[in-house]
Amino acid sequence: MRNLVKDILELFNEIKLDKKEYMKKDPSIEHEWQLIFHAGFLSLKLYRWSHLFYINNFKFLAYFLHFISRTLFAVDINPAAKIEPGVVIDHGIGTVIGSTATIGSGTLIYHGVTIGARNIQKGKRHPDIGRNVLIGSGAKILGAIKIGDNAQIGSNSVVLRDVPPNTKVVGIPAKIVGFVNNEDSKIKSIL
Repeated sequence: MRNLVKDILELFNEIKLDKKEYMKKDPSIEHEWQLIFHAGFLSLKLYRWSHLFYINNFKFLAYFLHFISRTLFAVDINPAAKIEPGVVIDHGIGTVIGSTATIGSGTLIYHGVTIGARNIQKGKRHPDIGRNVLIGSGAKILGAIKIGDNAQIGSNSVVLRDVPPNTKVVGIPAKIVGFVNNEDSKIKSIL
């Protein structure tokens, strides 16, 4: 049995880390109070609450918050998905994250991104996204694949295969076009 109080305290720490990353990675946010109007941040915050309810077996409440996020912000993050603290969903609009997806801390996701399935099947069917990954707007990452740490996915790319760490991929289907050097790996755009 899970400890709900411990999970709630952990949730507040996760939201704090999310705020810190937003302040660092979104140059349009000059003051922390601006986050109360940021669709990406608010949808991530609602996801955090819905995930807490989901893992504590309050699934009706989890899916109710999921519905609210989809309705208010056009962001669809399944409550079962596992997102580490310190992820940034910039703009948010049109972002879809499936139920068996995992996303590592430091990842920056732009609007219109789908982290989804390729087939209707039971079990693991969504991607595992590493840490400090940049996902350009409109990118589609589909299937039970792995995206390595510090990878960069170009805008509107369709990723259907594993992406090694520290690589840049673009295209339909996405292909490796370069590498991210270690000094560069703290999220810089490739396009």
